[in-house]
Amino acid sequence: MREDELRDLVRRSPWLIRALGVVRDCGLPDAWIGAGVIRDLVWGERYGHGFDPSSVRDVDVVFLDPADLSRDNDDRATRRLLASWSDPRWEAKNQAAVHTWYPAKFGGGPVNPLRTIADAVATWPEYATAVAVRLDTDDQIAVCAPHGLDDLLDGVWRRNPTRVDPEVSRQRLARHRPAERWPGVRVVT
Repeated sequence: MREDELRDLVRRSPWLIRALGVVRDCGLPDAWIGAGVIRDLVWGERYGHGFDPSSVRDVDVVFLDPADLSRDNDDRATRRLLASWSDPRWEAKNQAAVHTWYPAKFGGGPVNPLRTIADAVATWPEYATAVAVRLDTDDQIAVCAPHGLDDLLDGVWRRNPTRVDPEVSRQRLARHRPAERWPGVRVVT
C-alpha cells in the first residue's frame, strides 16, 4: 500500500515526527502538515541526498475552523505553534477561510468554500504536493492524499489543474527547480 510507504518515510524522520506532535498537541481543529515539507522529505530521501530539515522553507499547517474566518485566526494559530517549538518556520492557514482571500491574492474567479481538509488538499498546486499527514492520539500517522500518492512517491512533478493555471505552474517550476534539486524527479508539463 502506497500510504505505508509514506508512513515509513515519515516515521524515519524524528524532526517531522516532532513537528507532527506539536501540531497535534497545539489544539487546532483538524490540523495537518502538508505540501512542500512532505514532498521535500520524500524526494530528499528517494531522489536527493537525504532530507535536511534546515533547508525547509516553511512548514505548512492546515486546519479547519469554520467558526473564525479571520486572518487573525491564522496568525494566532501560527503563534501557538511557535510557542510550542520555535525552530521551524510555521505557516498555519485555516482552509475554511480560503475562499475569503484566495482570489485577491492569486487572481482568478471566486473560490467555493472548502468544507474538509481533503477538499482543500485536492486543490494544491501539484499532485505531488497535494498530500498532508497528521499524527493521531495513538501516534498513528494518518494520510490525506485526494489524488493518490503515485506522483509523490514516484518522483513526478505534475500540475494539478484544479486551481493552478499553466502560467502559475511554469513560475512554480522555475522557482522550485525540482529536477535540479532532486535528480531523478521527472517533470511532466
